[in-house]
Amino acid sequence: MASNNRMLCPSAQPEWHGSQVIGVMAGSADNPQMVFLDTPQAVTKRVLDLTNIVSPAEVFRFAAPCAHKDCEHYAEAESKCRLAEHVVHFTPPVTEQLPICAIRAKCRWWQQEGGAACFRCPQVQTNNLKPNDEMRVAVYHGVL
Repeated sequence: MASNNRMLCPSAQPEWHGSQVIGVMAGSADNPQMVFLDTPQAVTKRVLDLTNIVSPAEVFRFAAPCAHKDCEHYAEAESKCRLAEHVVHFTPPVTEQLPICAIRAKCRWWQQEGGAACFRCPQVQTNNLKPNDEMRVAVYHGVL
């Protein structure tokens, strides 16, 4: 198992230290689906400029080292990510097979929730302006 300081959050923001692009959002506003990159890519000005007038986290998925207590979703006492836990409990799987994922070995969600998180991961859009009811509950459950 990866050590806590090396685990990656698969729903990071592009400005986080060590952030990298791990996927591109496809599908529709009502049904977002991430297309995983074979190899994570550096976050550069050129990459961020590709998003034009929308937030980069609406177009791309980023991974970065887990922020632990600096993240609103992290439960320090239990040393776990509540977002990963809630995505697994409140959203349906969107695939029956583990997606090919370049960060799985270091992914906090995988380490914590196993394949159940991976089966749901492609539908997670970090900055989703139109989340469905299940995703809204998963993201805001216990945070608001």
